[in-house]
Amino acid sequence: MSFLLLYLVIGLIAGFVAGLLGVGGGLVLVPVLTWVYAHAGYPAAYTIHLALGTSLATIVFTSISSLRAHHRHGAVRWEVVRYISPGIVLGTLVGSLAAAWLPDRGLRLFFTLFLFYAATQIFFGFRPAAQRQLPGWRGMTLAGGVIGLVSSWVGIGGGTLSVPFLSWCNLRLAEAIGTSAAIGLPIAVSGALGYVLSGLTVGGLPAGSLGFVHLPAVAAIAAMSVLTAPWGARLTHRLPVVGLRRVFAAVLYLMGLRMLLGLLQA
Repeated sequence: MSFLLLYLVIGLIAGFVAGLLGVGGGLVLVPVLTWVYAHAGYPAAYTIHLALGTSLATIVFTSISSLRAHHRHGAVRWEVVRYISPGIVLGTLVGSLAAAWLPDRGLRLFFTLFLFYAATQIFFGFRPAAQRQLPGWRGMTLAGGVIGLVSSWVGIGGGTLSVPFLSWCNLRLAEAIGTSAAIGLPIAVSGALGYVLSGLTVGGLPAGSLGFVHLPAVAAIAAMSVLTAPWGARLTHRLPVVGLRRVFAAVLYLMGLRMLLGLLQA
């Protein structure tokens, strides 16, 4: 019961932050869930795998809500989604299936480095200038594969990577964000499926797990994040979002430092 309450609180915070700042909840979910699973006594070799799979499964629900909102505002370039989705699905599925054979320490280090990258991007608001048009299907497939692969190893919907890529390819910022939200759905579905399959033969996982996806955590976190994300979105125009993004980036830096110290002390 105490863990269920904790998952509800985590979902509340992740959804609110995602709605308010427009950043994926996976950046919050993965380090927090990794800590929770470690303290719950689950197999140490697979705590981050379980956190990654669970994070991607929750994004299935939050991405549907997000893409519907962006679609209503006409901000989703569906032809871009169609071109990039095959590479997205392939890259995410390959990455999540391969995760079972990747060492816990290696995945933790990869996530920690990505956390520093994401914090820096959020703090300074880096977005590449539009310098080219969208590539052909080969280029889109390659880009989708890279975005999907990286997303599968950090448990996010890909917005931290896809928004800069689409902005670089001359999409308006609103379209880049809306299209990225739609891209998050195939990332989440294929990533969650891959973590389910890659964890089916692993023993010692918590009750209610399907592979590396912890279903009770998914249900609690998704329910709260879908509820609180609109609240955060409504406050976007009332609060100093730039300052809040920098505070959030500072929190991510602290999370990254904590994970890095844990790696060095292990």
